[in-house]
Amino acid sequence: MVTIEILEGDITSIDADAIVNAANNHLWMGAGVAGAIKRVGGSEIESEAIRNGPISVGEVVVTSAGKLKAKYVIHAAVMGQDLCTDAEKIRQATKTSLIKADELNLKSVAFPALGTGVGGFPINDCAKIMIDVAYEYNVKKDLKRIIFVLYGQAAYLAFQKELTKRRV
Repeated sequence: MVTIEILEGDITSIDADAIVNAANNHLWMGAGVAGAIKRVGGSEIESEAIRNGPISVGEVVVTSAGKLKAKYVIHAAVMGQDLCTDAEKIRQATKTSLIKADELNLKSVAFPALGTGVGGFPINDCAKIMIDVAYEYNVKKDLKRIIFVLYGQAAYLAFQKELTKRRV
């Protein structure tokens, strides 16, 4: 059985098998979550990602995690070069990330709020989409924990609200 957790904090400090990066489809790492991952984990993460791109929006690339606690970074292309996203792109990137975590036999994967930074997608809508996908996903192998790591109280509360709705 998979547990879904909501935490407020810095995704780069999370102890999980993989962390998800909210990426663009060319996989260059700019600001926000991507910038934090690159700053803490090392620029080799971005170099490795770029070598595997570009990819279609909604798809993922897996890289090593450099100096991060995680083993892997799953780069989920939630937007193209226009840096815009929408509900379907977030839904697909979340699902594809879970599929990849399952294929890698991971026990835990940590997500940020995909598309809500540079992509500008509303946090409440993002929370509903990502929590829905987490509940709908049918785990095939070893995945036990899906962790949503939110930066700031507003994001944390939005995800906590959606998780509470699902548990009632």
